[in-house]
Amino acid sequence: MPDRKRTAKNGSSVPKNAAPTPGVSAENNDGGYNAGMAVFSYIIGGIIVWSLIGWGLDYLWGTRWIVLAGALLGALGGFYLSHMHGLTSSRTTTGKSGADSGPSADGNTNAK
Repeated sequence: MPDRKRTAKNGSSVPKNAAPTPGVSAENNDGGYNAGMAVFSYIIGGIIVWSLIGWGLDYLWGTRWIVLAGALLGALGGFYLSHMHGLTSSRTTTGKSGADSGPSADGNTNAK
């Protein structure tokens, strides 16, 4: 079966079966809310899972500090996972205005 492509609003073609970045809509018009919720979920999920693992190890070994190490490891792991999925990168260039990017797309400038 041939690989069908769809054309995005900006004219670029994206493979139809390409997996989108989790938490980011195809049009990128969500204002970052979905990406923020995905980052939040990864971090909170990591804290919960690794804290439970640490709690279990604390129970088995009779210690009291592994649960805290697990929570820290889960938070770092959640942030790393969201970073690797591209959810923590900025979509716009910081420190630049639209005028700094060069001539307009239509090429008609009033420069003399």
